[in-house]
Amino acid sequence: MFGTSGIRGEVGDEVTAELALSVGRALATEGYERVVVGRDVRESGAMLVDALTAGVRECGGDVVDVGVAPTPTVARGVDWLEADAGVVVTASHNPARDNGIKLWSPSGQAFDGERREAIADRVREERYDLEPWDGLGTRRDHVGLLERHVETIAETVGDDEADDALEDLNVVVDVGNGAGSVTADAFVELGCSVRTLNAQQDGRFPGRPSEPNAETLEDLQRLVGATDADLGVAHDGDGDRMVAVDERGEFVPKDLLLALFAREAAGDGERVAAPVDTSLAVDDAVATVGASVTRTAVGDVYIAERATEDDVTFGGEPSGAWIWPAETLCPDGPLAACKLAAMAAREGSLAALVDDLETYPIRRTSIEVEDKAAVMDRVEATVRERYDEVDALDGVRVEDDDGWTLVRPSGTEPVVRITAEARDDERADALFETAREIVLEAAEETGVPSAE
Repeated sequence: MFGTSGIRGEVGDEVTAELALSVGRALATEGYERVVVGRDVRESGAMLVDALTAGVRECGGDVVDVGVAPTPTVARGVDWLEADAGVVVTASHNPARDNGIKLWSPSGQAFDGERREAIADRVREERYDLEPWDGLGTRRDHVGLLERHVETIAETVGDDEADDALEDLNVVVDVGNGAGSVTADAFVELGCSVRTLNAQQDGRFPGRPSEPNAETLEDLQRLVGATDADLGVAHDGDGDRMVAVDERGEFVPKDLLLALFAREAAGDGERVAAPVDTSLAVDDAVATVGASVTRTAVGDVYIAERATEDDVTFGGEPSGAWIWPAETLCPDGPLAACKLAAMAAREGSLAALVDDLETYPIRRTSIEVEDKAAVMDRVEATVRERYDEVDALDGVRVEDDDGWTLVRPSGTEPVVRITAEARDDERADALFETAREIVLEAAEETGVPSAE
């Protein structure tokens, strides 16, 4: 029922009011007596919130409804409002037809596997403690959470040096018709000059697709490049992701954004958490300050889990999810936007920061298969026969002195993904071709049809 990003799917099919009601019942029955609930801008969210909050109240829990708000605002609000859990009704960067449910703990961390499974078990078995008429919970609205998030970001990012530099900064914020208005407000609070794009909340996402990437942010890139803007930032529908455009109007590769944040956050002997498909550019960037990378499975929930370890000062993944554990264990897009702006203001140029990083050739492809598990089992067996050290944390990863390869099944599509990176083109090509041949041979040996 739960993926790494919670429950997510098409409304009326995988995601229904009945499901939301069941999740609400399960939460209260599991002992989460006070639950903060918010949603993104999708119209289906109002219906799902109504159903979910009814389920919580039916089993004796109290609901604090914060309305439309970014995911990180709601996740932070669990602690701020002294609640036991938080729920965001959102499909994040997915298209308008989808919606979903993501659950949060008071630390700002998404529910871990054990907590998710406890909820899923109750939903599957329909084991709920329904209260009589005089034991029902309450629902009340709460205002002011967005403002508190803005104030918290300003206090975190602003200092005397940053305040002076940020007052001269011109920023463009592409909200993507989503819930991420906190970012523009925080920039204003920090003294920046701000322009917005797609700032009208609209769950159909008419301005651009909800997922922010180089292909969907053409308007932002043109606007930043044609004006005196120092940088542009963009969010997905619920504001947990953040990506950037430099002052030239060029999209900042997400691996390099991860490298910048990691190098800034880490110190000698410390670690940063990043998934198994992260570029060597991150390792090299943090090595300059005496830090190292600890790799996790793909998914911000796994980054957050690793970020709870004492010497991990930052975690991020190239999807655009950035976590500073000293602040919150939720990916916080508005916080990331303001931290990046402060970095650019202090150094004088985001483009110069990006250009200063080493980059390496990376190769990627996907091979379509009918049985991902069978193919991956065969791939792992073959790789273990050929190599002494194999990392099977998430897929099959092999690393050597000058590069690495990763073969990993997609979590949502019938494909196996291949990634190879090295410090020169010839080696990247060789690593990639070897991995590709292993996958194709595995598909053939298992009798599973495959096509590129």
